[in-house]
Amino acid sequence: MGTNQACDVTFPATVLPAASPGTLCARPARRASARVLRAGRRTIVGVLAGIALLVGMGAARAFDVEAMLRASQARGAQAHAGARALQGLLASLDGQDESARLVAINQFFNRRIQFAPDTEVWGQIDYWASPLETLAQGRGDCEDYVIAKYYGLLAAGVPVAHLRLVYVRATLGGPGGEVLPHMVLAHYATPGAEPSILDNLVGDIRPASRRRDLEPVFSFNGDGLWQGVGANRAGDPAARLSRWREVQVKARAEGFD
Repeated sequence: MGTNQACDVTFPATVLPAASPGTLCARPARRASARVLRAGRRTIVGVLAGIALLVGMGAARAFDVEAMLRASQARGAQAHAGARALQGLLASLDGQDESARLVAINQFFNRRIQFAPDTEVWGQIDYWASPLETLAQGRGDCEDYVIAKYYGLLAAGVPVAHLRLVYVRATLGGPGGEVLPHMVLAHYATPGAEPSILDNLVGDIRPASRRRDLEPVFSFNGDGLWQGVGANRAGDPAARLSRWREVQVKARAEGFD
């Protein structure tokens, strides 16, 4: 549901001063291709290899059942129904391996969220919604999918160190197509492993080597911020990404860790 469209995320100047701000507003027919980058351009698997080396075994995350239900009730019937459905899914995943949790959370939000740009949903050029805000609207763009899946996976017990919200340049429409900013979620099963990519442009989870239409710029999660291909941290993500800081506050109030 809505998995074949791009979004309207803008590269933050506080993290990437050299990046040209841009907006993703591709129409449904313009799907990302798996063979769109020219020969010689670095693939996402190569660029993210340095980041993957940083991945460690983080502590399992949980969620506050009562806080989530109270927050969802305050956001309306659709948010409450979505929260109850998510909690039921999380309960069913108890004892499942990480791969099964990844697939289940990815499918849950792909089916419940219809793509729509922030200008339509929020009346703003770039708004980062919390998971319950997105469930309340039933609509969102790339970062809303990514944020919802990130927190859903943390609630399912996936360690934070296994996940990265990744700013990328996505090439749309085949070789020589338009290159625009976008956001995806990367999952690392083990340190140094090839990441798997969760993306609203493609409904299924694919290894990074099959997503050559994506060129990573920088990544972050609740614990760190990384830029380029190196292993050096680029600072505190909450301090350098104001929208991420705001999302973290909202998500915690909604019962997500």
